[in-house]
Amino acid sequence: MQIKREDYGLVDGQTVYRYLLSNRNGMKMTCLNYGCAITSLFTPDRQGNYENVILGFADLAGYQENVPCSGVVVGRVAGRIREAAFELAGTTYQVTANSGPHHLHGGHPGFSHVVWQSEPFLQQDRCGVRFAYTSPDGEAGYPGTLAAQVTYTLIDTDELIIEYQAQSDKDTLFVPTNHMYFNLSGGLKRDILQHTLRLNSSRFTELDADSLPTGRLLEVTGTVFDFRQGRVLADGTVADHPQSRLVKNGYDHAFALDGGTAAQMELYDAASGRILQVRTDAPCVVVYTGNQLSDTLVFTEGHSRRYLGVCLETQGFPDAIHHPQFPSVVLPAGQLFRSTTTYAFRLSR
Repeated sequence: MQIKREDYGLVDGQTVYRYLLSNRNGMKMTCLNYGCAITSLFTPDRQGNYENVILGFADLAGYQENVPCSGVVVGRVAGRIREAAFELAGTTYQVTANSGPHHLHGGHPGFSHVVWQSEPFLQQDRCGVRFAYTSPDGEAGYPGTLAAQVTYTLIDTDELIIEYQAQSDKDTLFVPTNHMYFNLSGGLKRDILQHTLRLNSSRFTELDADSLPTGRLLEVTGTVFDFRQGRVLADGTVADHPQSRLVKNGYDHAFALDGGTAAQMELYDAASGRILQVRTDAPCVVVYTGNQLSDTLVFTEGHSRRYLGVCLETQGFPDAIHHPQFPSVVLPAGQLFRSTTTYAFRLSR
């Protein structure tokens, strides 16, 4: 196991570091203490070629702009909050409106656009970085001083573990996730439309015209939203399903995760042989197929285009504060939040 740190630039007088992690098998990743951005993730194909399997920018400026939130941790609340407002314990809070009249991915400033404190660690079978950030009371409109910690751990079995932890001195909302865009072809050789996704989910959130949950969970049976036996992501881009058309032909929906101890989702690229298995204790995953990725963006391996990456955002339900039938996303004062998601990279033969 190896870990290195190098200076990467300055933001508001604070040093941004880039960490380079590698395991004994040759799997490598790089990450920043700016937004906890995962900037590259190198895994082998079935021929043993190591290539980057996420979308990332080549420099710090890309992450300071980063409209698609590529690779970063978003929060305090991932997803949208209707009308950028919510009520908590009888008090109405107005948060940043940065998606029309609504709040998206923590607003401004969100977790994705601040410098975090960082501490690397190295053990016999793992290495990683612990990131810490204290969000002051009222930042982006949220109540409570929130002490957040995110830990990335790379282990010898070709797994990346992401652990989230937080505690607030006031009741607040907390819904973190990492917004990596995966492309298992490696080096952006192809888009993700022929990737096969298997997902243990029998229900997904119905969205309205503003891509906000209506509060209804729809059954996946008989639709292109049924991934239980696996289906190619292209199915959602050509389907006549109104929910697919609503999000510009594809997927951008929260799927309620069914029970079980095995990996709840598996992404597979037949051409490269790469398999990504994801386990999480989060109640849902937002599957986003890059339907609105701009072709003006430039990633490390080339220009962006629609469907170039797929996000598997393990998290609490979007806008859950307005839908009491969804699991609560309220973090009571003094209570410790913990959540873990594991990304395991495997190969088919």
